[in-house]
Amino acid sequence: MKRRSAWLSFGVLALFVVALKAMPQSKTPVHVDVPVVDARPEDVGSIDGIIKATYETISGGVGVPRQWGRDLTLFDPHSRLLSPHADPKTGAIRVFNDSHQEYVDGGDPIMVKEGFTERELGRVVKQYGNVATVLSSYEGKFASTGKVLARGVNIFTLYNDGKRWWILSIIWDEEKPDRPIPADLLPKG
Repeated sequence: MKRRSAWLSFGVLALFVVALKAMPQSKTPVHVDVPVVDARPEDVGSIDGIIKATYETISGGVGVPRQWGRDLTLFDPHSRLLSPHADPKTGAIRVFNDSHQEYVDGGDPIMVKEGFTERELGRVVKQYGNVATVLSSYEGKFASTGKVLARGVNIFTLYNDGKRWWILSIIWDEEKPDRPIPADLLPKG
């Protein structure tokens, strides 16, 4: 039986991917058509803009379609989305390593059904010339329950081609009781 490959939200939905992958699949995974749209200058003109847009495009209420075309404009065509997760039975670490389309196909059904939203809590940026690494802590929840599902840290690798910023990869991990989000990635105050 095929297992569904998914790149679900920047951390929160990866937990659900583990459950989905463990379940036998009796039907073909959903394929979501991603429209081709032009990048918004405010999304790709700065590091702040591209990170803000990343959270906006995957967030929405119950039944609200995600902005996958806009989201795709943020990513380099060869980008990867990765998330290491421990197998609940064995403890072995598995790394989900997906393309943008695999992420969309795996994440869209539950994001739309449950009304997934993710917001940034804090950020640290390290930039040298036209490359940058951004550590962005997040909190994700489903509108259907209103409860925080998970928190963690997204690590973005970005580059600027002289015209705009691109996401080359995002890798994330969830907060655990023995591994809290670092203080410098939490809101001040």
